[in-house]
Amino acid sequence: MALTDDQRGIVRGGAIALVVTLVFGIPAYLWLPPAWLGAEALATVADRFAFAIRWDIPILIWLAACVRVVSRGRFKSAADIGGSAFSKPSPMIAVKRAVLQNSLEQTVLAAGAHLALAVTLRGRELVLIPILVLLYLAGRVWFAAGYAAGAPGRAPGMVLTAGPTFAALMLAGALALLGR
Repeated sequence: MALTDDQRGIVRGGAIALVVTLVFGIPAYLWLPPAWLGAEALATVADRFAFAIRWDIPILIWLAACVRVVSRGRFKSAADIGGSAFSKPSPMIAVKRAVLQNSLEQTVLAAGAHLALAVTLRGRELVLIPILVLLYLAGRVWFAAGYAAGAPGRAPGMVLTAGPTFAALMLAGALALLGR
């Protein structure tokens, strides 16, 4: 089966995002001291939950900013001021709304993954959570910036956001099955 130009662009963008994830994530995990990130001596589940939630604040700020962008766009657009229940989005708001919707979905998955990791990781392993947050934020910015360019434009940001989150969920699931 021959791939379309869009499909080739998605594969290329996804591969670039995977390389970025590995080139940034592995050295950061190996190099970052837990004390710099507040991850030292978190013995209880409550301490680890608080750590994960604290690090997820920037993710929630991103989501709130997306909500604000859509809200402000609707306020300024006569075609959109009535809200999504009463009309299709105008071209001015459509991309902003799509970025918001996708960011909401990715935020739910990422925050859940980070809490699952907080339950299953120990000690220096918790450094992974702040790294995942930084990858999430970089991915969201890349996704939003490339959205208007179509699927190939948004693919790297999507993979940089979702790939690490899915890997985190799989890691947490595997550790939970192992009794952690």
